[in-house]
Amino acid sequence: MKLIVNDTEHTVDVAEDMPLLWVLRDTLGITDVKYGCGIAQCGACTVHVDGIAVRSCQLAIADVDGDVTTVKGLGRPQALHAVQAAWIEHQVAQCGYCQSGQIMQAASFLDLVPDPTDKDIDAAMSGNLCRCGTYPRIRTAIKTAASSLRQK
Repeated sequence: MKLIVNDTEHTVDVAEDMPLLWVLRDTLGITDVKYGCGIAQCGACTVHVDGIAVRSCQLAIADVDGDVTTVKGLGRPQALHAVQAAWIEHQVAQCGYCQSGQIMQAASFLDLVPDPTDKDIDAAMSGNLCRCGTYPRIRTAIKTAASSLRQK
């Protein structure tokens, strides 16, 4: 199977029902995607498939229809994505484990809702759990990123 991850084409020889998460981590060595719960309930494994946030732990490789982007591919070497920059500005991460999934969910959400309310943010991010409870900083960072994206 051919798979494009962060603009790089890979050929993988894996079972068609293998979750994308394990293809990324175990087969390709892309470890910025995290395993959290394995049942698509925590959001730690969130990546983009053609810009849409998906839980990679429950998406079979055979069902991947588009380019995959992880948090390392979201921004480019010359510039961070607005969400990544806002995460740094507001020092969102505490332990950091859930943050790649949080960032990927937020970036996809802001593509759909460029001027979100608190209620919009809370609803969009409700499937991404943070054991450290950085939710107020997450919301603030999303608002900052949204403002930055609207100014471009």
